[in-house]
Amino acid sequence: MHSQRKVGFTLVELLVVIAIIGILIGRLLPAGQAAREAARRMQCQNKRKQLGLAMHMHHESHGFFPSGGWGYSWTGDPDRGSGMEQPGGWSYSILPYMEQQTIHDFGRDGQPDVITDTQRDGAVTREQTPLSVFICPSRRRPDVFPRPKQWIHDNPHRNSREISEAAAIDYAANCGGEMFGYYGGPSDMTAAQTCNWNSGNCLDHNGISYCRSKVTIAMICDGTTSTYMLGEKYVMADQYAVGMDSGDDHGLYEGFGEDTHRWCDYYDPDNNVGRTPKPDRRGVSQQLRFGSAHAGGCNFVFCDGSVRTISYSIDPLTHSCLGNRKDGQVVSAEDF
Repeated sequence: MHSQRKVGFTLVELLVVIAIIGILIGRLLPAGQAAREAARRMQCQNKRKQLGLAMHMHHESHGFFPSGGWGYSWTGDPDRGSGMEQPGGWSYSILPYMEQQTIHDFGRDGQPDVITDTQRDGAVTREQTPLSVFICPSRRRPDVFPRPKQWIHDNPHRNSREISEAAAIDYAANCGGEMFGYYGGPSDMTAAQTCNWNSGNCLDHNGISYCRSKVTIAMICDGTTSTYMLGEKYVMADQYAVGMDSGDDHGLYEGFGEDTHRWCDYYDPDNNVGRTPKPDRRGVSQQLRFGSAHAGGCNFVFCDGSVRTISYSIDPLTHSCLGNRKDGQVVSAEDF
C-alpha cells in the first residue's frame, strides 16, 4: 500500500508568502502615490498655464493685465467693464477669456452705478459656481465650501446678497516684493466716487495686480521672464473644506485682498526671514504668503506665460525680486 501525499502549504511557507506580499505592497504604494501626485502637479501646472494665457488675452484686449479690484468687500460687476472701475478681482475679469462669459455676466442689469436686486442675486449664483481651473487637485475638489467668517465681520460684499458658502480659489495674483496695505474698499457706490483709494498705500504695490491696478507689459521693467504673475497661495492644511483660514474665507471673485492676492516681502515682520513660499501646514496661518500642497515647491506663472516650480528654500531676496516688477534686479533662471 502506498500512502497518498497531500499537497499544501506549511505555516512557515504561508508566513513567508504573506511577508513577501507585504513587502511588495509596501514598495508599490509609495510609488503609486508618487505617480498620482506627479499627475496632480502636472494638472496644477496646466491650470496655471490656462490662467496665465487668460491674463495675457485680457492684456491683448484691454492693454493691461486685470486689475485687483476695489477691495475684499466687493465682488464682480458685469456692468462696470474691466479696469479701475471694476470692483471684482483679477479672477473675475479673466472669465471671458476662459470661455466663461455666461458666469461673468450673472447679475447684469444695465445699471453700472446702482446695486440692484438682480445684481445681488447674480453675484450669489456666480460665487456658488465652482470652476476647476481655480482649484489645485492636490488640495481639494472644485466645490462649494463654507464661508462662515465672511459675514461675521463688517466686510460683506457690498454688491451681493449674504452667503454662507462659496466656491474657493487656490491661486493668487502677485502684488509685489513689498507689502503695503489692503482694505475692504468703499462702503457703497456713492462712497466710491470720493474714496481715498490709496488708503494704506494700496496703490503703491509693485507687482502685477492690486487695488485698481492697470499694469502693462511695458511697466514690467525687470522683464517678463523674471517677474511673477500668479502663484499658488498658502492655505492651512486642516482648513481646506471649512473656510476658517483668514486667507481662504471669502469668495472666488472678490476684489483686492488676501484671498486672491499674495506678497513676496524680503522682510517679513513675523519672522524677519522673508515671506517665501511655504508648504501647507495644519494649524499654521500664513494668509499673506504664497504656498502649496505639493512637496518640494510652489508653482508660479511668470509674466512671459511660463510655469515654473519655485523651491520652498528659495533665497528670500531672490523671491522678493521676482515679485517686484521694477526694482532693477533682473534674476536669471539659474538663481532659482
